[in-house]
Amino acid sequence: MDEGEREQALLTALTTEHFVLQTSRGATVTESVGRATVFLSLLSASLIGLGFVSSSERLVTPYLGAVLPTLVVTGLLTFARLVQNMVENSLDLQRIQRIRAYYHHNVSTGHDFFADAVSDEDIARAAWREVGARPGWFQLMLTTAAMVGAVNALLVGLGVTLLVGLLGAGSAVAVGVGVVVALAAFAAQVAFISRRSISRVP
Repeated sequence: MDEGEREQALLTALTTEHFVLQTSRGATVTESVGRATVFLSLLSASLIGLGFVSSSERLVTPYLGAVLPTLVVTGLLTFARLVQNMVENSLDLQRIQRIRAYYHHNVSTGHDFFADAVSDEDIARAAWREVGARPGWFQLMLTTAAMVGAVNALLVGLGVTLLVGLLGAGSAVAVGVGVVVALAAFAAQVAFISRRSISRVP
């Protein structure tokens, strides 16, 4: 295989890889939306069920005792998978950027096609810029994982509030403890997202 044939074979492989990576990115988004929808649908159904049993004090406590742990476990598993999807999506985008940079250097000679893929920044920041964003805490807060993490934190806080109330503490104390636990739970999940993120967050 001469040099020209080798270059053509590489270009064909890169074009195929570009398509596969873009398809993979679409699949991660679809899965994320699906998982978040299932979790929020379960939460909605649980609230509807609570409305049915709320007229009976005898049923409310066992209902919440069964439903809240289920929602928290489901929420945490959903959160973990959403973070995995976020990382996979980011890796796919970075790989696409590398391929686009190759196109710019070797195919679009004399033109500015794919010029946005070439910069002095590292590939992670270039990938963030490609989707109109900058690395930062605020961007992590806009992810689907952070949204589910916020719901998880509220559920954990609610569970702790109810538990403290059942132990005989006043409503003000129970609510205060629940709020602190909810904030701590949300901060822990955001920190987890930040640690798993492949882009450096200032």
